[in-house]
Amino acid sequence: MKFDVVLIGTDINAYYMARNFHEAYNIKPYVIGKLAMNFTSLSKIINLEIVDNLNNNKIFVDTLIDTAKKINKEKIILIGCNDDYVSLIINNREILSKYYLFNYPSKDLFEKLVNKSLFYEEFKDSEIDIPKTYIYDITQKFNEKELLNFNYPVILKPSNVIMYHEKCMYMDKIYKLNSLENVYDSINKLKERGYIDKVIIQEYIPGDDTRLFDSVFYCSSNKQVQLQSFAQIGLQEHTKTGIGNLTVAINGYNEFNNTDIIQKKLKDFLEKIGYNGACEFDLKYDERDKKYKVFEINPRQARSSYYLTKCGYNLATYFVDDLIYNKDKDFIFIKDINIISFVPKYVIKKHINNIEYKKTALKLIKEKKYTNPLVYNKDMPFKRRLWLFVRNINYIKKYKINKW
Repeated sequence: MKFDVVLIGTDINAYYMARNFHEAYNIKPYVIGKLAMNFTSLSKIINLEIVDNLNNNKIFVDTLIDTAKKINKEKIILIGCNDDYVSLIINNREILSKYYLFNYPSKDLFEKLVNKSLFYEEFKDSEIDIPKTYIYDITQKFNEKELLNFNYPVILKPSNVIMYHEKCMYMDKIYKLNSLENVYDSINKLKERGYIDKVIIQEYIPGDDTRLFDSVFYCSSNKQVQLQSFAQIGLQEHTKTGIGNLTVAINGYNEFNNTDIIQKKLKDFLEKIGYNGACEFDLKYDERDKKYKVFEINPRQARSSYYLTKCGYNLATYFVDDLIYNKDKDFIFIKDINIISFVPKYVIKKHINNIEYKKTALKLIKEKKYTNPLVYNKDMPFKRRLWLFVRNINYIKKYKINKW
């Protein structure tokens, strides 16, 4: 059956999903966004369109309807590549479903996951473990007593990610704060920029980047959990706007064991809440109580999820088999060992301090069990190759300057 694909967004997430569809079906997806970004603007495997103010609801809907009419295919898959665009798709589900096929949870469930305060409040007594957390509405009086049971440093992050992106562009994604005074200062900066929602103040779980984990799922339209990964992270971005995004991860590797226990916990959780669509769990292993603590669930595929494709499980095929062909699939937990890296090997050698993890990473690279989602031999025009070269040089500088 002939079908087409529309991706909303122009970042890494949009590029790797475009690559997935190109690899699996030789399709050049339509990619629509409000900003031209080198990830997608230098590519020859996509049909790119830049639309000013695409996050405006009317412009968003009108653009997608016009695009569907232009494509003029019976089946068009629609995928949002960040929370803002996924929210717009869900909020306009009724009209967009006349033109597109997509797989997202209900508006109520999406908001409970994407809004961090709702997530922690709603699921604090569930089977998943979460860090000690205080939720503070910055329009209300601050209660210092709530922080007496916290040791410093603490983590502060916005609850309403969509509002934060709108009001606080280029500000820190996550704040690691060493005193109550630092907490006050950071909250006041958010207020000054117009952020008027809740913030999350959370215990800092000790340990470097190799204590972090990533787990990606695909759950079909009929809420069947079909696919799951589990990867130990080696490095995350160390810039203030990028912190929390992984740059190195190994699927099928876990030096802390108990993978079966946490794998089942996450799967059972999604089945219990009746989730459908792709999603990603961000976790950190807490050596104090030997538990994996869930920081958040991103109700969409993540920027780093291409490592599933390298393991032999292309997410594009799951969208297509589900939305186009309505196929049921048996659940698969991906055990293949493979490394994904956005950074050059030099950064891995220099900045991963965990010796065993580093040895494993370098061994996998030598064995060619390795991928960089941005390096695709069918999409390497000169300007893109030059940009990727400069990007690697910049990564070396970034990790030298920025410490987390």
